[in-house]
Amino acid sequence: MQNILDNPAEILAWYLDAGVDEAMGEAPLDRYALVVKAQAKRAAAAQALLKEAQSEHDGAGQTTGQSGALGRSGPIPVRPADTADVEEALKTAVKLAGESKTLDDLREALDGFDGCGLKKTAMNLVFGDGVPDARIVLIGEAPGADEDRQGVPFVGASGALLDKMLASIDLDRSKVFLSNTVFWRPPGNRSPTGGEIAVCLPFVERLIEIIDPAVLITIGGPASHSLLAQQGSVSRLRGRWFTYETPRMSAPIAASVLYQPTNLLKTPAQKRQAWADLIAIKAKLAQRA
Repeated sequence: MQNILDNPAEILAWYLDAGVDEAMGEAPLDRYALVVKAQAKRAAAAQALLKEAQSEHDGAGQTTGQSGALGRSGPIPVRPADTADVEEALKTAVKLAGESKTLDDLREALDGFDGCGLKKTAMNLVFGDGVPDARIVLIGEAPGADEDRQGVPFVGASGALLDKMLASIDLDRSKVFLSNTVFWRPPGNRSPTGGEIAVCLPFVERLIEIIDPAVLITIGGPASHSLLAQQGSVSRLRGRWFTYETPRMSAPIAASVLYQPTNLLKTPAQKRQAWADLIAIKAKLAQRA
């Protein structure tokens, strides 16, 4: 049987029939491989940032909060012994996430994904809440006890505060989409490890790609470090705008950072800054209408 690669004229004819009439480069480009490589690179960068954040946390002796949990410790870095398992799980996550075309597909893929150990101890998958055509996506750290029981992100006292914050700029859960960096509650409400965040990251990225919002908001330090690859505390990152993009996205989107609602409940003085951030988010959405 003749190999079509032996006949360049047939290859060109096939390209023309398929609608390919212009060469963008001198060499072919495997964009599927680029997606996998970019996601792995982002996961590695996120893991490094989380390790650095943990070192800073240990030195300062501070604690951080998360959506739905009070008094949460800082992120726990992945242990060297877990590296091989994380890499294998990450490959599977990239494949499953990349094959998902809709949010329902993505949720089904997560239901069948066993690469994150948090699934073994959690009651429910906490996928997300909101609408698939949302113009703004908000990503927090991890589900807490209330979220785990209900299977919905940002419920309880912190969720009620977030709902009020969104309402102050004419938004609610019928206009946004809420999720977290991991989809299952860490035991004892601890922070997720770097490895747990890394294996969930392809699903989070694909979620954002499918929705394709105008604005992305990361809530709290761990979500900001892993998705935006920005170092520093929330107090240093808030009030600024960054660019978020992946190889699959048609265009970059604007991204910014908000304080955790849990932290605002414990530190009301930060509410003034949070209000200024909400006003900026409303203005950014208006610009991109």
